[in-house]
Amino acid sequence: MIIFSLVLFIILFAPILLNKIKVPHIIGLIVAGVIVGPYGLNLLNRDSSIVLFGTVGLLYIMFLAGLEMDIAEFKKNKKTIIFFGLTVFLLPMLLGTVAGYFLLEYSFISSLLLASMLSTHTLVSYPIASKYGITRNRAVTLTIGGTLITDVLALFTLAAIAGMAKGEVSSAFWVRLSVSSVIFVAIVLFIFPLITRWFFKNYEDSVSQYIFILAMVFLASFLAQAAGLEPIIGAFLSGLVLNRFVPHSSPLMNRINFVGNAIFIPFFLISIGMLVDIAVFAKGWGPLKVAAVIICISIITRYLASLFTQKVFGLSKIERKLIQGLSSSHAAATLAIILVGYNIIIGESDAGEPIRLLNEDVLNGTILLILVSCALSSFVVEKASKDLALEENDGAEISEAESDEKILLSLAYSELVPDLVDLGIRLRPKKAEVPLYGLHVIDDDNISDTSKRTGQKILEKAVSQAAGSGNNIISITRYDSSISNGIVYSIREHNVTDIVLGLHKGADAKTFLGEKTEAIIRDTFETVYIYKPVQPLNTLKRLVVVAPPKAETEAGFLHWLHKLLAFAKEGGMMITFYAETQTLSFIQGVTQHNGEALSISFNDFNNWDDFLVFSGEVKTNDLFVIISSRKGNSSYIPQLSRLPHYLSSYFTTNSFILLYPKQIESGINMEDIEQVDSSLIETISDQVEAIGNVGKYLRGIFKK
Repeated sequence: MIIFSLVLFIILFAPILLNKIKVPHIIGLIVAGVIVGPYGLNLLNRDSSIVLFGTVGLLYIMFLAGLEMDIAEFKKNKKTIIFFGLTVFLLPMLLGTVAGYFLLEYSFISSLLLASMLSTHTLVSYPIASKYGITRNRAVTLTIGGTLITDVLALFTLAAIAGMAKGEVSSAFWVRLSVSSVIFVAIVLFIFPLITRWFFKNYEDSVSQYIFILAMVFLASFLAQAAGLEPIIGAFLSGLVLNRFVPHSSPLMNRINFVGNAIFIPFFLISIGMLVDIAVFAKGWGPLKVAAVIICISIITRYLASLFTQKVFGLSKIERKLIQGLSSSHAAATLAIILVGYNIIIGESDAGEPIRLLNEDVLNGTILLILVSCALSSFVVEKASKDLALEENDGAEISEAESDEKILLSLAYSELVPDLVDLGIRLRPKKAEVPLYGLHVIDDDNISDTSKRTGQKILEKAVSQAAGSGNNIISITRYDSSISNGIVYSIREHNVTDIVLGLHKGADAKTFLGEKTEAIIRDTFETVYIYKPVQPLNTLKRLVVVAPPKAETEAGFLHWLHKLLAFAKEGGMMITFYAETQTLSFIQGVTQHNGEALSISFNDFNNWDDFLVFSGEVKTNDLFVIISSRKGNSSYIPQLSRLPHYLSSYFTTNSFILLYPKQIESGINMEDIEQVDSSLIETISDQVEAIGNVGKYLRGIFKK
C-alpha cells in the first residue's frame, strides 16, 4: 500500500512544484520517476505492477487520442494526414539509416532497425493539448493520424527486420500477418459498434458504461497484439470506433478524462522516468555519441516533416510548431523496437560474448533520447497549445444570434429528464455560453407536498445530469393556474429562443401533442422541439430531415438548419434532407459553407400525401426530424395536420423530433403581406389619380 500511496503523492505534488518554475507537469512526473526509480533514490522498483499501470496509461493516451478526434475533420484532412504520416516515417528512415551506417558504423540491417525506431513517436504531450481544449484542431488531428501511420509502418518494418535476422521471413509470414491484421481491423470496425450500440441501448448506468468502454479498449489492444501488431494500434482504433458513442460533452466523457488524467497517464509518465539511468554519462562516449546522433536526427526530421506539411497544405506557424512538438516525443514504441533489436543475438565475439543486433550503447542512448525528446516535446506543445487556444478564442466568431440564444427544457416527467437534458446540451452552441434553463410548472389547483417534492426531484435530476458533463442548468420552479401559461410566461420573461418539450405520456392520433403543447405552440413564436426518445442520442447513426415547401421563407429557417448541422457534427452522424427542389437548393447553399466536413445527402420530396414512404426510409438507429409550421405561415400545408396520425401509428419504434421553426408574430403569410402592399399601393394610386382629375375639372371651371 505504501508504494501506491507514494505514487499518488508524486502525482499530486510533482506537477505543483515544477509548475511554479513554469515547467510542464508532464516533465514533473518524468523527473519524479527518475528520482524515485531504481537509478535514482531506488524508492520504487519498476516491477510488474508499475509496468502494468504504465502500459495501461500508454493505451489510455492512444485511446483518448482516438476518442477526442474530430472524425469529420479527420475525413476532411485525410490527404494531409497521409502526407504527414509518410513524411514523418520516410525522413527518419532515410537519415537514420545513413547516420547509423556511416557515422555510427553499424551494419545495414542494424542501421535500418535504428532508423525504424526513430520514425516512431508517442503522444506523450497529448494531455497538454487536451488541457487547453484544442484536441479538435486540425493540427492535432493530422498529428494523431500521422502517428498511427508511421507507427504501423515502423512496426511492420520491425517485424520484417526481426524475421530476417532470425531467418524466419517468408511469403507465409507476410500472408499470415496480413490476414490477421485484416481480421483484427474488421472485428474492431464492424463488430465493436454493434456490441456497443446494443449495450448503450440496454444499460444506462454510468458505472457500467465506463467499465464497458475500458473493457472494449483493452480487448481491442489484445486483438491487435494477437494479430502481430502493437497494442497501441488497437487502443487508438477502439477510440475512433467509440468516438460517436461518447459525446464530447457528456458525463461518460468526463469520467474517462478524469480517471485517465488522475491515475493511468501519470503512472505511465512516472514509469518512463524510471527507465532513465543518469549513470550512462559515466559509461564512456559510446552512449553519448549514439544519443547525440539520434537526438539530432529526431529533431531535424520532425522539424522538416512539420515544415513540409505546413508549406504544402497552408497551415499556420503555430500549427506547425504544435505538430512538431506532438510528434517529437519518443517513448513506448521506440523502446519496444530497441529492446527487440537488443535481444536478437546474431553471433559471438572472440571472447565468447553475444553480438547483438543493437548493442548496449544504442539501448542507453535511446533512454537519453526518451528523456530529452519528452522534455522538448512538453515545452513546445505547452507554448504552442497556449498560443493556439488564445488565437482560437480571439478569432472565434460568435454571431449575435448565438450570443442571444437561451434554451429552455420543460421538465414534466422524471423518466424523460436524461433525454431532454442530453438534447438541450447538444443544441447549445459550442462557442457561446448559452444559458440552459430547466423549468417545472406546478398547477396552482393541485399544490401539495408531494407535487413540490416531485418537482424538486425532477429539477435535481436535471442539474445532476448536466453537471456530470460539465454543464450548468438554471432550475426554475413556477406556480400557475395553467401549466401551459406558466411555460409561455417563463419563455417571455427569460427571452428564450429554443424550447425543448418531451412528447407527453399516452400520445395517440387524437391527443398527440396534448392541449398544453398545442397552447405553447400557438402562444409562442420561437423554435420549439417536441422530442420523443426511443433510444439514447449517442446510439443514433443518422439524421433524416424532412422539410415542407417554402420552409426557407420562414424567419427561423437558418436557425434550425445550423442547429441540425452542428448536432450532426457533434454526434458524428450522417444527415439526409428531403424537401422540394427549391428548398433543397437553399439548404445546399448553407451546407456548402457550414457542413463541408459532414456526410450529407439530398433527396427531392414533393408529395406530402405520400408521407408514409418514410416508414421504410427511416431506420431503427435514425433520428427522424420533421420540420412543421404553425397555421397561417408561409410553409404551412394542410397535410401537416395528419402528422399526429402518421407519427403515432407508423413511427412508434423511432426516435423523432417535431420541430416548429421561429416565425413572425403576426402569423401573416409573406405573400399576403406582398399582396396587401400591392393592393394598398394600387388604392393610393387610384385615389391620387382621382384627386388629380377633380383638380383638373375645378381648374377648368375657374378658367371659364
